[in-house]
Amino acid sequence: MNCNKTRDIELINRSKEGDTLAFRDLINFYKNVSLTLACSVVKNELLAEDVVQTAFIKVYQKLHTFKQDSKFSTWLYRIVINTAYNTLKQQKRHLEIDKIPNCSIATDEKTGIVSLKEEDQKKYIQIALNAMKSDEALVLRLFYLYEHSIFEIQEITGFSKSKIKVDLHRGRMNMEFQLQKLLGNEIKYLL
Repeated sequence: MNCNKTRDIELINRSKEGDTLAFRDLINFYKNVSLTLACSVVKNELLAEDVVQTAFIKVYQKLHTFKQDSKFSTWLYRIVINTAYNTLKQQKRHLEIDKIPNCSIATDEKTGIVSLKEEDQKKYIQIALNAMKSDEALVLRLFYLYEHSIFEIQEITGFSKSKIKVDLHRGRMNMEFQLQKLLGNEIKYLL
């Protein structure tokens, strides 16, 4: 059994017995990924924070129903994503890109390779993800940033295997399109 699963089981069991500090430790471990996944769906960081808080309340209330035959993170992320989609349905809001950040181009003195600074790369990727469909952005994050397998993504999202593959394909194409739209010819400096 891996270290994370052992830690999770211990914290879950203590939480079920009423140990709120154990639940806090459990949530602290998963809060950043949960926030990122919620933000992928709702496209608004403040709204995503509300989603995560609501999801964590649901997790606390339903922790006794968690079957330890699967990973806790899969169960948790499924609740976060479902809560995000439900919030999105209620809000029916769309994020508009107000301002595109100025980019800084750096040259590696040793190799002469020109590229965007890492923080600018992250900004542009985030803008592109925010401009994409929620399902595509979510699947790209889960697959590339959090390195979940297609099977794990199925468990987390409830999407079919074929939908995940289609969203990955369309998401990659849409990401390239969004970055091309944002950066034009400077897209070559993103690498």
